Amino acid sequence: MALFGKKNKKEETSSCCCGGSCNAETMAKAEKAKSEGASVKILGSGCAKCNQLEAVTKEALQQLGMDTTIDHITDFPQIAAYGVMTTPALVVDGKVVSYGKVLKTEEVIKILQKVR
Repeated sequence: MALFGKKNKKEETSSCCCGGSCNAETMAKAEKAKSEGASVKILGSGCAKCNQLEAVTKEALQQLGMDTTIDHITDFPQIAAYGVMTTPALVVDGKVVSYGKVLKTEEVIKILQKVR
């Protein structure tokens, strides 16, 4: 019985936010995608809320007369590179401007006008 003696040291493993499924190649790809500016991205698994945010964002871009394509990122290491843990998320010009909720068209318009 070692009450005050040696402690049982647990082996610490470094875990990444994607559950350890990333490697140097996927992280480099994620950082490259993150650093590309002048774009609008939706981060999410492809669920109904993510698709709803994408549709709302398309509508907002059309109302503003912006001809910007929307990238839908479903790769979790790429999503994690943005520091997003709750999806859906909206990224404009490489900056996360919203996460964890579906915005309304008016909200996206205000964000786009403010950011650009």
